[in-house]
Amino acid sequence: MAIEVEAQITGNIWKIEKAVGDEVAEGDILIIMESMKMEIPVESPAGGRLKEFKVQEGDSVEEGAILAVVE
Repeated sequence: MAIEVEAQITGNIWKIEKAVGDEVAEGDILIIMESMKMEIPVESPAGGRLKEFKVQEGDSVEEGAILAVVE
């Protein structure tokens, strides 16, 4: 079952911490976003395999945007 990882805030994708195909555990940091000069980690909501990223470093995203898919 695929789980979509959403942005909790509007901001920029500062750094992608994992690679597609990586095994991740619940709570692992997938992406670091930047908003208002603060770094906000985006964690995996569940364990599984990182299927894809919907964003790239430097992208601007709105709250609720799909960032990644874990299955």
